[in-house]
Amino acid sequence: MFQRLSGVLFAFMLLFSAHSALIAADSSSILSHIEKKGQLVLGTSGNMPPMTRQLKNGTVVGFDIDLAEMMAQAMGVKLVIKVMPFNELLPALESNKVDVVLSNMTINPSRNMHVAFVGPYLTSGKCVVTKEATIANAKKATEIDAKKPKVVVLKGSTSETFAKVMMKKSTIISVENEEIGAKMVADDKADALLSDMVICQAIVSSHPEAGFIAMNSSLTYEPIGIALSGNDALFINWTDNFLKRLDQTGFLQVLGKKWLANP
Repeated sequence: MFQRLSGVLFAFMLLFSAHSALIAADSSSILSHIEKKGQLVLGTSGNMPPMTRQLKNGTVVGFDIDLAEMMAQAMGVKLVIKVMPFNELLPALESNKVDVVLSNMTINPSRNMHVAFVGPYLTSGKCVVTKEATIANAKKATEIDAKKPKVVVLKGSTSETFAKVMMKKSTIISVENEEIGAKMVADDKADALLSDMVICQAIVSSHPEAGFIAMNSSLTYEPIGIALSGNDALFINWTDNFLKRLDQTGFLQVLGKKWLANP
């Protein structure tokens, strides 16, 4: 099935690449710079499967990586991937070390004060991975907080912000990698891992031996978007139109079927 999906994605890339010569930008623009250097530099954390994950051989795969690859193909340039800690992604974008950030990143007002977002291309919500049914069955953050649990979150994420604001009775533990958090829950060093729904589902399915369960309802609304510099209106416009075409032609649904448990 994935071979057929890959074929469809490749056809889409060829369709966009045929029109890459039509890109015209002011010589000082980011889009023009991407075209001239022949590279689209992506910033991603590489540790949030199924959205972005770095394999042992260094290859980075996932929903976000396929989406970035399609962007690069549409521009007629090569995709270059830079993996870095999640909390360093937006500073790298602001300092022009990367051209775009795709890393299961929630669009929120605080981030949007500094960078532009296109999307959302996916909507999610906060969820917990735990081994305790009483936590998994909670409908609100206050119900979880009442149990005064140890909750692991990704450093610099909206999960960290949410937990610190909404879970005052809980012990919040910030980590660099959600796999570290999952291991802490598996080893009973923490009671729950707070993350986005798609990440929770992936952790549960990839650790069948751990006895994990994910809560049945999401705690928040999380619009996931593509982060860009706010200094190039043409690049923002291009990305917006690219994403709309991707959605209307069904290719976002194809990516969902390939990578997500519940597209």
